[in-house]
Amino acid sequence: MALQAGWAQTPTKDLFNGENLEGWVKHGDEKWFVENGELICESGSKADYGYLSTKDFYKDFELSLEFKQEADGNSGVFIRSTFNGNIVSGWQVEVAPPGLHTGGIYESYGRNWLAIPEPEKEKVLKMGEWNTLKIRVNGPDVITWLNGVEMVHLTDEIIGKGEGAIALQIHDGGGIRVKWRNIKIKPAEVE
Repeated sequence: MALQAGWAQTPTKDLFNGENLEGWVKHGDEKWFVENGELICESGSKADYGYLSTKDFYKDFELSLEFKQEADGNSGVFIRSTFNGNIVSGWQVEVAPPGLHTGGIYESYGRNWLAIPEPEKEKVLKMGEWNTLKIRVNGPDVITWLNGVEMVHLTDEIIGKGEGAIALQIHDGGGIRVKWRNIKIKPAEVE
């Protein structure tokens, strides 16, 4: 209960200012830019993933953001992540085309899928429209919501030991474009 009380008392912080990439670090060759107050990522012809991570690290928090997929749209939001060059260690909340587990949790370069939404929840995604994703991370617990619907609730002791950046991902392969806006975090104050 102390964590929830800490959330209520902690102010929400904008991670994206709507103007530039201040506070973020680019990893890889994919294209990240700001246009009309939106953060946009586009994949190029190189066969590498691209990431945009926060300079600050976060452990327990509630993150909310909006995304809009265009073209293929495969992307994701990494939590408690660290980087070695362009290689990310951490956990991804999937942002993908319909039927490919948006809101599920995937461990890159590790155990792969840790939690996927139930099949009927795959219909919550509004492809080509703005979607709202919320992620709550508290110790080993991760809960994701898409457009107000709880997608997965995972308890994982390995995730519980992690601390790192928030990162947005763009999949390799070219022709992928995802827009982001209203990226906000509420760090928990554990009493």
